[in-house]
This record gives sequence, structure tokens and C-alpha cells, in this order.
Amino acid sequence: MKIAFHGADRGVTGSCHLVTCGGKRILIDCGLYQGGHELDEENHQPFGFDPATVNYLLLTHAHLDHCGRIPLLVKRGFQGEIITTSASRDLAKLVMLDAAHLQEEEAEWRMRKAARHARGKDKVETVEPLYTTLDTLTSLDYFGRTAVYDQALELDTGIRATFIDAGHILGSASIVLDLEEQGRRRRVLFSGDLGYGGRVILRDPTPPPRADVVVMETTYGDRRHKQLQPSIEELYEAIHDTFRRGGNVIIPSFALERTQEILYYLREGINDGVLPGSIQVFLDSPMAISATEIFRRHMECFDPDACDLFCEGRDPLNFRGLHFTRETAQSMALNQISGGAVIIAGSGMCTGGRVRHHLKHNLWRGNSSVVFVGYAARGTLARRIVDGVKKVTIFGEDIPVRARIYTIGGFSAHADCEELYRWHQHTGNPGKTCLVHGEPPAMQAFARRLKGTEVVMPELHEVFGL
Repeated sequence: MKIAFHGADRGVTGSCHLVTCGGKRILIDCGLYQGGHELDEENHQPFGFDPATVNYLLLTHAHLDHCGRIPLLVKRGFQGEIITTSASRDLAKLVMLDAAHLQEEEAEWRMRKAARHARGKDKVETVEPLYTTLDTLTSLDYFGRTAVYDQALELDTGIRATFIDAGHILGSASIVLDLEEQGRRRRVLFSGDLGYGGRVILRDPTPPPRADVVVMETTYGDRRHKQLQPSIEELYEAIHDTFRRGGNVIIPSFALERTQEILYYLREGINDGVLPGSIQVFLDSPMAISATEIFRRHMECFDPDACDLFCEGRDPLNFRGLHFTRETAQSMALNQISGGAVIIAGSGMCTGGRVRHHLKHNLWRGNSSVVFVGYAARGTLARRIVDGVKKVTIFGEDIPVRARIYTIGGFSAHADCEELYRWHQHTGNPGKTCLVHGEPPAMQAFARRLKGTEVVMPELHEVFGL
């Protein structure tokens, strides 16, 4: 028995861990690296293992940095079974198809750019996307059994997997692997990405069982979140302040979970009279719109209060003044609005999607605001803006940053350091705790808090015996 680490090692994207037991190989997640050019190049590199030798892929949840390289895995030879929850299956399909479309567009744009700069009869080098829409559709054929929270799945002789609610996004799970090989037994627990208690839509994370080895995320291992209620109030004030100044509010938001929670709080603000009933909100993200529709189909993931709202016919994700802009022409028309609009668009880290167009049209305007409500990884456009740069380049054009920038941390879908610590305490005193999915300072700070367990911070492609 052994475990190898092939992504999100001393970084926060590209999650991918490989367990070997009894001659079978089980992959936990296969995510995309997100960030700067160097991380884009990392996506094209070998996985560190032969995809054709992997028997099972267990998907913790449908964020791109956990599922985004599944089509590439299949393209390079994977023929095993992909297992995840019903909600994650629906969301992963949406996320991967969107990623394929964006990569095809990016490859086409690079080809056109190269052709414009080609001289005479110079041959233009072909630019291939990481994977195509067809590759993604092919990968969907490998999704097999559906995981149900707290119900063990027998993968093979001596290998059992149990998905428990991680409370991070719709359908998200931590995964418990019970392994047996040559009379030796080990329980390995993968946190996936962890949420926190008291969310408005999802149930609280399920406390984990005791384990021999724990592999856990440390995104916010070195900090506490702002309290939720002050964060909601700060969002309302940012909207009021921007409208007083005559500008627009741009909210770069992750299509899954964050967008739906923001819609929930905007609806609450209108119902409570804190926000004007005439407010016009534009959800300008085809993926977020589809994700919102998927949310409505998976009430099994909701907490009781959210379920009650639906049962009473009060959709918590809808209100008067909310507009879904699926079509490109509708999105472009938003650029003509000079003030008084709230525009929610992806991606949350501003690495792609329609939000870049809205930033291009609003960042230079002193009366507008950009409200960041999620994590921004190093190397992303969002991180540069949050860090206070005075100028950014978008679509080849230099844009001065004059808009008011808000960073509201209380909406994070990730557990903070206190919640991570409490989750780890439930695992007893594991023989080994592997910290992943975090930047080194956060991992190191969290490692100092853990007692009674050997703490390791794996490097890329590092292997440990179980």
C-alpha cells in the first residue's frame, strides 16, 4: 500500500492523489492547475503515472481544480470507473464542458494571433487545446456508480470507499478509504475541500471518522475568516456606496456555490428592505445560470431551512430584478450600462470568462467597484488586483485600476484554520497527516498546531508507504 501526490502539492490547484492497494490503483481527483502561464504549462505535462493503469477515479467535488483534467486523463488512456455523488456528476459535466469550450477558444485565438504576426510564407505552428469538447463527452462515458453519503462502496477485494458530506459545494465529499492488503488494514481519509457550519444552503460538514492517514486541505490554514454577518453587511454597503457614486458593482464569482449564496443574500437584503426593491442584478455566466438550475434539482444536499423555502414555493435563488444573461449579445449589452447595476460574472479568479470584459469596461472608472468574495490564487488577475496593482492588461490593453476594490472574506466556501483544526481533531491521532491544497505559509502555520501526528507536506510526485 502506498500513496503518491501528483497535484495541489504546496499549491492550491491541480488536486490529484494516487493510492495503490492490492494491485489496484485509485485516483482521488484529477484537477486543473489554475493561475499564471507556468501553471498552464503544468497542465500539459505528464501526470506522473500512466493513466491506463488507474482502475478507479473518486471525485470529491466538481470544482475545476479537482475535476478539470479528467478529459485529459481519458484522452491519455484511462479506462477505469469514475465514481462521485449525483450532484457532483451533474456539476462536473457542466464545468468540464465549459473548460473545453474555453480551451478551444483560447487555441483558436492563439492561432489567429500567430497568423497575423507570420511573415510571408512562414508556417504557422498549430496550437492544440488541452482537450476538446469531444474529449469531454467521451470522458462522461466513464462515470459509473453513484456515491451516496455515508454508504460504503466496495470497489474491489480489500478496498472500500465511503463518501461523507464535506459541506463545501453542492455534492462535495470527503472520502474514507478502508484498505486491506496481506492482512494489514489501513484507513486513509481525504478531506477534499472542506466547508464550514452554518451555511445558508448546504448542510454542515459531517464530522470525519478516526483514520490512520489523513490527507487534508489547508487553503486557509493560517487565518480565520471574517464573521459572516459583517461580511453580508459589507456587501450591502459596497452596493449602496457604489450606487451613490453612480457606478456599477462587478462581482467576480465562482459559478458553483459562491454565486448561489450571493443570490441568496441579495434576495434577503431586498426582502428585509436593506437593498432597494428596484435593484437590477445581472447573472452574466452561462455556467453559473446552469449551475443554479442544477442546485434546484438536488435538494438532498440542502439544509432544512433551505428545503423549507423551496417547499413553501419561495425560491431562495430568485427575486424580482434578477436577470439571467446567457447569450453573448446580452452580455455585451451590459457594457452600455454606466451605473446602477450589479453584475455577477465568472470566473472568480478572473482567469477567463465574461468577467474580464466587465473589468475592462469598469476598472478604469472611479465610480465603479469590484467586490471579490472568494479566494484568489497567486498569479491570477484577481490576486494582482487585490494586491493593489495600479494597472492591469486585459485582452492586450492596459487598464488603469481606479475602481474601488473590496475584498470580503466571510463568503469563502473553505473552512478557516479553526474549522480545519476541529475537523482534524475528530480523526483521533493519525499516524501521518499529509497537508495539501495550500500555499506554503498556510501549510506551515497549520502544521505547527497539529500534535500527536507525523505531519508531512508532500512535494509533487512524492510517494509514501502506508
